[in-house]
Amino acid sequence: MSANSSPLDTLIELAQGARDQAGQALASERHNEQQVAGQLEALHGYRLEYAQKLQQAMGDGIDPASLRNYQQFLDSLDAALQRAQQALKAQQQRVSQRQVQWQQEQRKLSSYGTLASRRQQEQQRHEARQEGRLNDELVNGRLARARYASDM
Repeated sequence: MSANSSPLDTLIELAQGARDQAGQALASERHNEQQVAGQLEALHGYRLEYAQKLQQAMGDGIDPASLRNYQQFLDSLDAALQRAQQALKAQQQRVSQRQVQWQQEQRKLSSYGTLASRRQQEQQRHEARQEGRLNDELVNGRLARARYASDM
């Protein structure tokens, strides 16, 4: 921060930091969502493969104990799939929350940027008015000197 920075400049810097931090948190949650979705997809594939093996075993003839083992394993895969789907849904909610947080931080930063822009425009108008007054004073001074010189 420079020596002549204003409180608004400080707020802008803080808002940028908060927005960037919210963006990093959002990226992390999205990465986690992709991992959970990948695990869910892998479980789906594994369950499909195992169900196909059961169908093939049933076609070839399977003893009751093996059938029961297949069914118990498929039941455990179904429970794991349900947990994974719940985990994905929870992760998607975290992503949504982080998205909202990032958007709030971005809006805050934009608001501060708008205020800074308005402040700069007002400063430029003020400087233009001062410059205009100074020019008027210079012109009036020259005219007064010219009249004075012509009166002599």
